[in-house]
Amino acid sequence: MKSDFLIALTQLAAERGLPKEMVLDAIEAALASAYKKDNLAAEQNISVRLNPASGDIRVFVLMDVVQEVEDDKTELDLKSALKLNSGAKIGDVIEIESAHNLAGRIAAQTAKQVVMQRLREAERELVFAEYADRAEDVTTGTIQRLEQRQIIVDLGRTEGILPEREQVPTERYRQGQKLKLYIVEVAMTAKGPEIIVSRSDKNLVKRLFEIEVPEIHNGIVEMKAIAREPGSRSKVAVVATQEGVDAVGSCVGLRGIRIQNVVNELQGEKIDVVQWHSDPSTFISNALNPSQVLHVSLSEEGNNATVVVQDKQLSLAIGREGQNARLAAKLTGWKIDILSSADVELERLKKSPPKTASADAATDESQASDTAISEMTPASEEKVDLELVDKTQVLEEIHEDSSQASDVDQGDSVQTEETSTADTEASETIEIEEEWIEQDDKELEEEVEEIPLTDDIWKVPQLASKVGGSQIRFAEDIMVPRANEGRRRGKSSVKRKKGSRGGAFTR
Repeated sequence: MKSDFLIALTQLAAERGLPKEMVLDAIEAALASAYKKDNLAAEQNISVRLNPASGDIRVFVLMDVVQEVEDDKTELDLKSALKLNSGAKIGDVIEIESAHNLAGRIAAQTAKQVVMQRLREAERELVFAEYADRAEDVTTGTIQRLEQRQIIVDLGRTEGILPEREQVPTERYRQGQKLKLYIVEVAMTAKGPEIIVSRSDKNLVKRLFEIEVPEIHNGIVEMKAIAREPGSRSKVAVVATQEGVDAVGSCVGLRGIRIQNVVNELQGEKIDVVQWHSDPSTFISNALNPSQVLHVSLSEEGNNATVVVQDKQLSLAIGREGQNARLAAKLTGWKIDILSSADVELERLKKSPPKTASADAATDESQASDTAISEMTPASEEKVDLELVDKTQVLEEIHEDSSQASDVDQGDSVQTEETSTADTEASETIEIEEEWIEQDDKELEEEVEEIPLTDDIWKVPQLASKVGGSQIRFAEDIMVPRANEGRRRGKSSVKRKKGSRGGAFTR
């Protein structure tokens, strides 16, 4: 019997996951209730002591020591108490051992019920003590059943509650699914310990990083701030506590393996890891990644920050439905206004003082003078790269234009500033043509004397066939005919000199 009792006690403690001492206390309380109900008066206080080694049971009746006895079932006078215990005094509790006889079915049934009840209470207290220490930690649970407004999760020794407010809207839960859960709250209720778990808390991201990144767990890398929109995107600010450690690289891992494990656990939620900085401007710039920030201005009064980005980066900085800007504001603790460079320039122009009337008049006058100068300047001032033109084509065009110019009536020369400029251009053209002729003569090993220039070259014919009156529209109207005339005279001079040597030269 003794060995059977010990075996049963050990087995019961193992099944319930409770210490033997706690199970033994529950059995003693159950036996006390059974003895009180079966043998003794209901008003008496009973205490049972069970020896696990021998299996002996001792039953005691607890009596209060008083000066005058009013209830002999629960009280004992001082004289009688001194006989049992020489050191007794008024107010003490004296244990009087009583004979026990526990053979009834009702007493046994009562003892069983009390044992089970006490064991359940012991389990609840043990579970509460265990999970009270694990608050704000991560645990693994299996979805047991889906209810209307909450999900019951099996945590092993107890059940957890996943309320609707702690669920991620984009996640789909199914029975038997295993999840990483963040323990938000542990409370003791009449039904036992109530454990509230979460999938949407931002600290879940922090705990997952501590599991995946040893540098964070060991304190080498510190997570300064976390901003999260569950199921969509999170931003994490990290900084290294040791010099030479890449905080962002440690969190991302080789080829992104570390952060990918966290993303997979969060069922595809995107995570941005940014570098924390003590300077608010730099921290805000980092928080707005992946956009590139041009300038950050801070206002300490309302804790506001104005950020300037390029026009192409504006939508990227704001994010889809403003998500990137919201997360950056939560991460940094600043109210962030994002502007494009074009908006800033427009605002600057609006704030600039208006121009005075004199300044406007001066501007108009300068513009008018520029217009007059541009009208006076002929288009012939544009340089023509004659070296890129084929020599043969140029000479053929000159020959054609010279034939056309021969039919034009000679008139009075036009005395304008444009004419003098065009004459200069024509003379430069003739000099270039003379250089071509000299180059050709060298190839033929013939020396050609310099072509003399006469005063007729400077005469400008009236272009009656092309231009009406004295109106000159294009530089070519002046330059080309006169150039052809000079070229024709030059060719005739060359022919005469060639002919004197017994040969003729023609192009």
